[in-house]
Amino acid sequence: MLDGSSPWHLHFAQNAALILASILFLPLSTFVLFSSYALNLVLDSDAPRKRRRIRSSPTFVPETVLVTGVGMTKGLALARLFYEAGHDVIGADFEPYGVPACGRYSRSLNRYYRLPKPDDENGSAPYVHTLLRVVKQDKVDLWVSCSGVASAVEDGQAKEVIERRSSCRAIQFDVATTSTLHEKNTFIEETQRLGLPVPETHHVTSRDAVHKVLHQTKRKSFIMKSVGVDDAVRGDMTLLPRRTVSQTYDHVARIPISNEKPWVLQQYIKGKEYCTHSLVINGEVKVFVACPSAELLMHYEALPSDSALSRAMLAFTREFVDRSGKNMTGHLSFDFLVDENVTEKGAELVLNPIECNPRAHTAVALFARQGQEMAKAYLSLLKADMINGNGHALGAAEEPIVLPLKPAKYYWVGHDLVNLVLLPVLRLVLGQAQLSEVRSSYQRRSGFLMCDRLGFSLRWFKTPRSLFVMDEVQGSRTEALCRSIHSNKLGPGVYGYVFIALCEARGQMFDLRLLAYKYEMQPPVPR
Repeated sequence: MLDGSSPWHLHFAQNAALILASILFLPLSTFVLFSSYALNLVLDSDAPRKRRRIRSSPTFVPETVLVTGVGMTKGLALARLFYEAGHDVIGADFEPYGVPACGRYSRSLNRYYRLPKPDDENGSAPYVHTLLRVVKQDKVDLWVSCSGVASAVEDGQAKEVIERRSSCRAIQFDVATTSTLHEKNTFIEETQRLGLPVPETHHVTSRDAVHKVLHQTKRKSFIMKSVGVDDAVRGDMTLLPRRTVSQTYDHVARIPISNEKPWVLQQYIKGKEYCTHSLVINGEVKVFVACPSAELLMHYEALPSDSALSRAMLAFTREFVDRSGKNMTGHLSFDFLVDENVTEKGAELVLNPIECNPRAHTAVALFARQGQEMAKAYLSLLKADMINGNGHALGAAEEPIVLPLKPAKYYWVGHDLVNLVLLPVLRLVLGQAQLSEVRSSYQRRSGFLMCDRLGFSLRWFKTPRSLFVMDEVQGSRTEALCRSIHSNKLGPGVYGYVFIALCEARGQMFDLRLLAYKYEMQPPVPR
């Protein structure tokens, strides 16, 4: 598997193969695009029909909503929900190297703006000022931040400026809250402070500190995680200590750890992993969904909202928000490991929160069929600011939490086409697989809507090809592109895995499981 230390010519060859594969699949994506245009002439889509019905009501007053991050699945999913609910939607996102974000072509957007990306040279000021200009220029009522992992804190800064200098309200935590929840070590410390259970976690800044912890806790296993964003090491799930002392020392010696690059040493828990997405408005959970996490994060399926696990994770989220004692407003996502303890009363499931993402989760797309309910939940922030004649906040009465109702199962077509069809066929030809492995099942294609299809085609052809070309021009590595994959800004699926298949045919075996862990590639899901 190539990483940041691999020779440049191997990265060049891999990028060239991916570009070639994208060109080979251009006829297929073009056929899908124009077929959907043809079908749309005779079939009216649900979202535009619902929007026309809502806006025809004489009592309906549309709000102007700015959604940033529409180049990612979660941002475009929310933009489509507000569009379906009849509101005016403005989109914005970063566009690395000037390559257009696929979300800018969505019909759900009234307008689209390109945002300057925060960097070391200019800081976050240009980004914040551009957002403020858009808010004032278009008279935005609500800003829904769908930040990526690299701009979460900057969005917190933008929230404070926008709410101080305009009447717009923001679905985004402030800087202090975002910073605390964003970092692995400070999240664990905050959760402990609130009196909630967490796995044993140590903040370490040297190899000596790592060995000291391992020596003091000999009967436990740990996994090391970088505190910051480091794609070169995020897939390393090695259990420590290793079988021998020398193996442990050799592994720790290869880890780039220092005061500037701290790590956490977290207790390994053998259990199933789950993730959640929630919307918090003024300290109340308004939207919630829980999903099982798979080894390859290519599928999303909501847990039944009445299941014990879903209710337990919802209770934890509520308790965390209540104990924080803050007027929290923003997206809140937790990752849990569920351990099973056997007691006299039977099996007991224990929730272990391991990470927190103070931003929207891609699982928000599971609410794609509930545009009006979702829009109402988000816009309740505006109603809470309105004071009636008696001095009470309008809409202050607690509304039922929006839960996913009969959500579809979503997947990444590029990954599954290759992983469930092409690779099994290749292994069958090579005598490495049985005929039963050559099969696939039908699920709704994620990232594609009949009424909003252009971004789908660009996601699978133009955007990846352009970024790979610029990657070579700039001399960077493919890991930067995989961060875009992780954010669902582009879909390498078919052509990326075709390249892997070709390498496997030549005996260069790729560990797909490592690939998924390393880049945490998540599926584009329907908007």
